Amino acid sequence: MNKKKFNKGLLDFLDASPTPFHATQNMASVLENTGFVRLLEENKWKLKEGGKYYVTRNDSSLIAFTYPKSSDYMMLGCHTDSPNLKLKPHPIIKEHGVVKFAVQPYGGLLLNPWFDRDLSLAGKVSYLNAKNEIKETLIDVRKSIAIIPSLAIHLDKQANTERSVNKQTHISPILSTNDDFNFEDFIRTQLAQNKIKDVKELYASELSLYDTQKASYVGLNDDFIASARLDNLLSCYVGLVALCAVEADVPMLLIASDHEEVGSRSSVGAGGSFLENTLTRMYPDYDAYMQMIRTSIMISADNAHAIHPNYADKHDKDHSPYINKGTVIKVNANQKYASSTTGISKFMHVAKSVGEPYQHFVTRSDMGCGSTIGPITATRLGLETLDIGLPTYAMHSIRELAGADDAHSLYKILLGWRDK
Repeated sequence: MNKKKFNKGLLDFLDASPTPFHATQNMASVLENTGFVRLLEENKWKLKEGGKYYVTRNDSSLIAFTYPKSSDYMMLGCHTDSPNLKLKPHPIIKEHGVVKFAVQPYGGLLLNPWFDRDLSLAGKVSYLNAKNEIKETLIDVRKSIAIIPSLAIHLDKQANTERSVNKQTHISPILSTNDDFNFEDFIRTQLAQNKIKDVKELYASELSLYDTQKASYVGLNDDFIASARLDNLLSCYVGLVALCAVEADVPMLLIASDHEEVGSRSSVGAGGSFLENTLTRMYPDYDAYMQMIRTSIMISADNAHAIHPNYADKHDKDHSPYINKGTVIKVNANQKYASSTTGISKFMHVAKSVGEPYQHFVTRSDMGCGSTIGPITATRLGLETLDIGLPTYAMHSIRELAGADDAHSLYKILLGWRDK
């Protein structure tokens, strides 16, 4: 796939995936269209050599894999979640002449960029239908329904020097001046638009706000891609397209986990049992399972901090990745990243063999280091693991910035793995 077509698909995927639920649903649709068969965890599996399969958990995490005779897998790990504002269980506040959403931050998000943005709402809703069955469905309002207005500088002279954001009181989006607004009626209307009308009672929901601005190219020569949720839907898309491009006799697996932004400690996160459960069902014989584990590699693909041209002192000058200069190999002496000499060497060899660039990242020794799913997976399963990333500006902002070349370059490296 050429870069133009690849990036067009990326932009569409980003726009269609405002939540982990939607991202997982979209990946599942692409997989089914390319011959992957859905498995259900609650059913007995009958895997056939030469088959292609996928399975989801909680509608927000996904594993897809080929099932060839060979068991030396190249696994790609990424995550479906991104920092955002989630609605609280009692989501409506009516005061001071407006209706507001009560929200709580999810993950380590940059709060300031959320002000003065056109926001919509999406996520999962649970309800009781006319047959007294509990059902779940996804909704996406799409329309801009809310905004968090900034405080005018006239009322805060220190706005550009000392202003801080209070997570409880300053970030409630406003959505109406109509005191008659009823949230349950609003959700029922959204369900009706999805042709779901037999709703006896609404139950729990997990709904997130998102910026309605579309993903787009930016730059004189379309140098950059700007979008929400580049961390980490960028890697999800690269892994998905690469997996769909290989034949069934190539051992490849994609795992896209939820909850990375809050530590991965959940039944659907990388710290949970999803991957281990799946691999043991693929290889129920323990010796065969261990042989697969010790001959496979996990590539933990997340975003990487590109050197910021206005804050260059925040980087180690000799280990500072640049936008559009290739995939970043992440190294940390204290195992915040799982990269080892073995994994790094394999990646360098494949990248060189397909003529694609790569870079190295080490955080400044006097600064903290972010975490990834890499060390979690390596610890839990004993897999050889490598941490890599695509260089990005403004990570965890409502709108992040990546290079227009780098994701396609990683895609070509992953495809080159089959010929290693």
